[in-house]
Amino acid sequence: MAETSAETVRNTVVEAALGKLDLDTKTRLLAGQDMWSLPGLPEIGLKSLVMSDGPIGVRGVRWTADDPSVAIPSPTALAATWDPELARRAGRLLAQEARRKGVHVVLAPTVNLHRTPLGGRHFEAYSEDPYLTGAIGTGYVQGVQDGGVGTTVKHFVANDAETDRFTVDNRIAPRPLRELYLAPFEAIVKNARPWGIMTAYNEVNGVTMTEHHELVNEVLRGEWGFDGCNVSDWVAARSTTGDIRGGLDVAMPGPETVYGPALAAAVRSGEVEESLVDAAVRNVLRLAARVGVLEGAPPAVTEPPAALDGDALAREIARRGFVLVRNENGALPLAAGTTVALSGAAARDARILGGGSAQVFPDHLVSPLDGLTAALPGGALTFTVGADPSEELTPAGSVSAGFTLRARCRDAEGRLLGEGSLPNGQVQWIGDDLPEGVTHETLASIEVVGTFTPRESGEHAFGTRGLGAFTLTVAGTTVFEGVQAMSAGTDPFEAFFGSPVERAKVALTAGETVEVSLLHTLDREFAAPLPAVMFSFVHLGPRRDPDELITEAVEAARAADTAVVVVATTERVESEGFDRTDLALPGRQDDLVRAVAAANPNTVVVVNAGSPVELPWREDVAAVLLSWFPGQEGGAALADVLTGAEEPGGRLPTTWPAALADVPVTEVTPTDGKLHYTEGVFIGYRAWDRAAAVPAYPFGHGLGYTTWSYDSLVADPDTATVRLTNTGDRPGRETVQIYLAPVDDTVERPARWLAGFVNVEAAPGETVEAVVALPRRAFEIWDEEKHDWTLVGGAYEVVGAHSLADARLTATLEI
Repeated sequence: MAETSAETVRNTVVEAALGKLDLDTKTRLLAGQDMWSLPGLPEIGLKSLVMSDGPIGVRGVRWTADDPSVAIPSPTALAATWDPELARRAGRLLAQEARRKGVHVVLAPTVNLHRTPLGGRHFEAYSEDPYLTGAIGTGYVQGVQDGGVGTTVKHFVANDAETDRFTVDNRIAPRPLRELYLAPFEAIVKNARPWGIMTAYNEVNGVTMTEHHELVNEVLRGEWGFDGCNVSDWVAARSTTGDIRGGLDVAMPGPETVYGPALAAAVRSGEVEESLVDAAVRNVLRLAARVGVLEGAPPAVTEPPAALDGDALAREIARRGFVLVRNENGALPLAAGTTVALSGAAARDARILGGGSAQVFPDHLVSPLDGLTAALPGGALTFTVGADPSEELTPAGSVSAGFTLRARCRDAEGRLLGEGSLPNGQVQWIGDDLPEGVTHETLASIEVVGTFTPRESGEHAFGTRGLGAFTLTVAGTTVFEGVQAMSAGTDPFEAFFGSPVERAKVALTAGETVEVSLLHTLDREFAAPLPAVMFSFVHLGPRRDPDELITEAVEAARAADTAVVVVATTERVESEGFDRTDLALPGRQDDLVRAVAAANPNTVVVVNAGSPVELPWREDVAAVLLSWFPGQEGGAALADVLTGAEEPGGRLPTTWPAALADVPVTEVTPTDGKLHYTEGVFIGYRAWDRAAAVPAYPFGHGLGYTTWSYDSLVADPDTATVRLTNTGDRPGRETVQIYLAPVDDTVERPARWLAGFVNVEAAPGETVEAVVALPRRAFEIWDEEKHDWTLVGGAYEVVGAHSLADARLTATLEI
């Protein structure tokens, strides 16, 4: 690609800046400054470059709700829109948020694949299909960088499960590695030119990804032309010489990493050529220039796009990502004047995002109960709890309302060092993310203090999560004082983020405010793997008899025109750091749905989960709507869709199984440190086809509120053109999907695969034309003998489809 004049100036400034730096300064830059930033170097006009987590929002560098973040829906929801342009708008919004928070690089998007539904972090990835993943990821990266903010496309490569993710060696043959796992990264590098990439914790074929010379230097940079900065996943860099030779530019978090003085020493001893250090620094300075923190270098974007309304866009993405997988007898949209019995604890305490590093704190969130209360006339809506997905204590205020909390930090003599607000009862201060005036060296104790106004009378459970000494006080009474030790063999991360421990039950009255506090004294014996303070003050509201809750919901459903049940997963089911062992909904939620459906045939179930769960009652209810983790405006978007003000726009980005026993690929646990991808190129719908198995809902499936006739399909080697007509009585949107199916195939390939797609809109009775580009790569395979892409000639069926299982038109094409 020809270099622009601005790029020429940037590169000139970068070279001049590089030439002014000595070896120690260069290696210090590559080592990072702290948890989230690189050091500024005033001598060359370089300001500190700041990064932040943020697939669904930009948290910034502090674990606080004092500076709230817009929370858009989860990546699976964004992929379910099948709309790269909407993903681009989402990226522009996040760039806007990043600029507001002084962040230069967003640590996103995640473009690993849904290899198996048991992957615990799949809510943060887009799809099981590499083409769809690449298309949505391209839009997202373009949008963020439109706003002058960098991205780090992650996790390069094959970080497709969480089990032993720090050490697992994923053994993948060259063909599936190229055709599946590398493909989204390749598409994004070539189509969006990302300014950054993040290399993963895992090994691929015996080499740690941060040290993978072949995949980073030869493939990513050499073949694809990536010219951005390669940053490690946090604490993934383990070898000074291996990492710099493997093409790793920045080892995070700083300042104590395998770079810095260790890298300078390796150069001086002759182990490492200084030219490798220069190449890495050059990549960092180029990123700094692009985001506007290198003096004299024109930033890539001088005028950011027009400001976006974050709340409105979050609401649009949510409804566009909702997938209506079942709608019998026109159960949805609700008719005017319909009375609704809403049930499910998740309707009141919505789960809007997944757990782990993707956490952000919006300034408000709209639950399904909030959204429907606002949308329906007075008296039309009732709410019962019905069933609670969680029987576990959770950080105070994260699910249970009514807490206002602060943290007070003291030194060993009891002097107050500083204090700060808390978004909930979880304290997670990593690196320099401490209240003003507090340092890790002086900090001896933290006291979480505040008030709690219960919304229910009864026995409330309080407890702790984490290691060390705790003193818990509720309503003026000390209810626990003791030490939580780490038992032999306990994983440190599990100790900090794992199971909470109930310490006391206290009888409280609804509406009566009480004071609460949890004093935690630090013990260096229990130090976290990073400089950090991590523990939680946890709570669980009064437990009622589960059968009574279900009975109440059934009675309400019987008295209403329509019953709406919201079911959900919890952070202990789907989160970063572990994989799933089953696909079942937690608690008594399945029992609730069965009982309500038996009482009211017009039962609509909303599934608040980031990835597939079993729905054993799906044929017994009138409608099933998948809402994913829908972001801060999820409840408002749900009301839009249920009332028919808007159409559900989503199509499945991943196959939805009926039962785990049917799933073709389920292995996530390594054997002797290795996880063999024995399924080859057959994952997702490719594997379902090969096994001749039928899922609950196929890839690409999703219903709207209108109907479409596919009138004609014309295909040539470059494009497929479909004419279609909106045959319903309201405007609508259709995602036209094009699949290729080889006829009498000469090589082992899937039976069919997604080659392209496009969204169209039409008024009732209107005919529109969808033109879908067919990339050459759709007809190619990776030839393991030639080490190159090979076009496979012959006859192909070009299929115009509403979903993988709903083919509308076919045409035969000879290649």
